[in-house]
Amino acid sequence: MLVTIEAPKKERPNWLRAPAPVGDTYRDLKDLITRLGLHTVCESAACPNVGDCWNRGTATFMILGNVCTRRCGFCAVQKGAPMAVDFDEPRRVAEAVAAMDLKYAVVTSVNRDDRKDGGALLFSMTIRAIRERIPGCKVEVLVPDFQGSHEAMEIVMAERPDVLNHNTETVPRMYRQVRLGAGSERSLDLLAYAKKLRPDVPTKSGVMLGLGETEEEVLTVMRDLRSSNVDILTLGQYLRPSPKHLPVIRYVSPADFDNFRRIGMEMGYGHVEAGPLVRSSYHADEAVR
Repeated sequence: MLVTIEAPKKERPNWLRAPAPVGDTYRDLKDLITRLGLHTVCESAACPNVGDCWNRGTATFMILGNVCTRRCGFCAVQKGAPMAVDFDEPRRVAEAVAAMDLKYAVVTSVNRDDRKDGGALLFSMTIRAIRERIPGCKVEVLVPDFQGSHEAMEIVMAERPDVLNHNTETVPRMYRQVRLGAGSERSLDLLAYAKKLRPDVPTKSGVMLGLGETEEEVLTVMRDLRSSNVDILTLGQYLRPSPKHLPVIRYVSPADFDNFRRIGMEMGYGHVEAGPLVRSSYHADEAVR
């Protein structure tokens, strides 16, 4: 069934109200991130959950700078010439994780198509730095597609992350609009290869809804991800970061998300997190448990 186009300026439904980014814990974490010269996807990607997550004392660290080499139609992260690689960044991420007393850390990055390894080495260094500084802390990595490089994935999986996450983001038909420079088959291959390298490491992927995809297209992506042995699936509502980004075509109801969750569990996923405000790393520790 095709989705319907809603009025461009239609007010967000009540189920899309997120807590405001305020409070002592939020301010303390913001000061820490600033002092250490770090970036978070929470701020750079204008995540609606920044208030909720930061007040819970959690954040998703974004390494390799805050300038992306791709121009995806949905993403608020700055685009342009990439920053120089900061090889001290893993140490500072580990320092922040220790200061926050985290038991579960999530690390992601911008796309770095300017580097042969796509930034895989810095992921490896960051995993090691966190574990050396905070033994027992679990580390989830949300990696880019490394332009399909198996060698890059080998570098990351050699560190045995506690979860390997790579988002497919949307349905194949919409990649040229949503994920320019990426490919659905490439992402599926990379996820399957990660599982082949380390069968014991859970793999994870996320899809945004509301960009104009059909229900059958979503179900097909869910089946394809499961066929690539993905264990954890996240489904959330796309929200337009600015007028320059792709418009929201539909607000998906909580009932529809519940239905996708039920179908996903029937497909054999170990866990499906589905809801309007769900994001790839939102309550990531709970998904693993």
